[in-house]
Order: sequence, then structure tokens, then C-alpha cells
Amino acid sequence: MLTKMPDFSFERAAYGDGHRLVAGIDEAGRGPWAGPVVAAAVILDADALSSFLHNSLDDSKVLSPKKRDAAYAALVDEADIGVGIVDVDEIDGLNILQATMTAMTKAVGTLERTPDLALVDGNRGPDLPCAVTTVVKGDQRSLSIAAASIVAKVTRDRLMCDLAELHPGYGWERNMGYGTAEHQEALNRLGVTQHHRKSFAPIAKILSRLESS
Repeated sequence: MLTKMPDFSFERAAYGDGHRLVAGIDEAGRGPWAGPVVAAAVILDADALSSFLHNSLDDSKVLSPKKRDAAYAALVDEADIGVGIVDVDEIDGLNILQATMTAMTKAVGTLERTPDLALVDGNRGPDLPCAVTTVVKGDQRSLSIAAASIVAKVTRDRLMCDLAELHPGYGWERNMGYGTAEHQEALNRLGVTQHHRKSFAPIAKILSRLESS
């Protein structure tokens, strides 16, 4: 059975409603124990998108790293891209949901053009200077959101690889800060870094244990 690819249905419906510029928004990194949360906003030209991108854009989670990187490179050339990054201090101070909304707001703020409508992956959207439509499983349904998912994930993965060089042993270049067995073992052996989310229960538990020992 063929899997349905994302398309421009949501975007073209928005054009029909009078919206000229439509941005897709998605995030990467809500669940990890370490590192920032990253959001991306992407405006595509539905009538001038290259055939390569039209056939390459999909939910970033189903693409191989090689295909994600190729799509990312093409998006840099063809799309209007905005990226928002919220670090662990803000995540711990706000909570991960509000930190994600902040990252999305920052991403829209760095676009060269302000969109008329934002298509946001999921069922919650940030307050933006434009109309907002949430789309559940949007990265599988909208090409603009799929593009944003790729930009967000590639950006965050590269940040985590950089952090892995500064803090070797946690396997961040492989697990991207998620709570894998390798990451857990490294925490027990090496301790908590400044890039860990101290408000997340597994990290808070380790810190509590260290304080009481």
C-alpha cells in the first residue's frame, strides 16, 4: 500500500481564502533530556517549487539523514526559512510546551516576510502576528509543515552534534539528547551537564539523589 505524501492542499485552500503568504511551522526536540528545542517556519512558493523538493518533502522522522540533509540544502536555496531556538534555561523556566511556543514565535520573527497564515503542526499554536491554523499530523499532510519539520530537525541535530564534541560520552551525536540507555548510563557515570533539562523528571531525580547522598 502506497503511503500518502504531504501536498499543497492546505496551502491552496488558504490561497483561496485570500492568504498570500502561508508558512508551515514545526518543532524538533520536545522530548529529549538535553539540548534546546528548535522550531522552524518555512514559506514555500507552491507554483515554483522544484520537482526535487516536491518529491522529497515528508515528515522528517521518516526520512534518512542523507535525504533530510539533501532536502534541507534545497530548502535553503528555494524557501524563506526562519528558525527559533530556546535553550535549556528557558525550557526549565517556562516548561516545554511554552518553550516550544516561544521557539515557534521566534522562528516566525526571523522570516524575511511576515506570513498571512501559519499552518502549525499539532493541536496547539502560538500567538502570532498572523492567522494560525493547527494541523494534527501536519508534517505528514502539508508540504510547508513537512519542510519546517526537516529544517527544525536538521538544525537541532547539528546543534546536538556540536554539543557532543564539547561533552563526549553521552552519545548526543547518536541519541540527540533523548533518554536512551546509553544516555542514562552516561548520566550515572558522568553526571548532569549545563545542557540537561533539570525540570525533566529523569534529570531532577538524578540531581535529587546527588543532593541527598
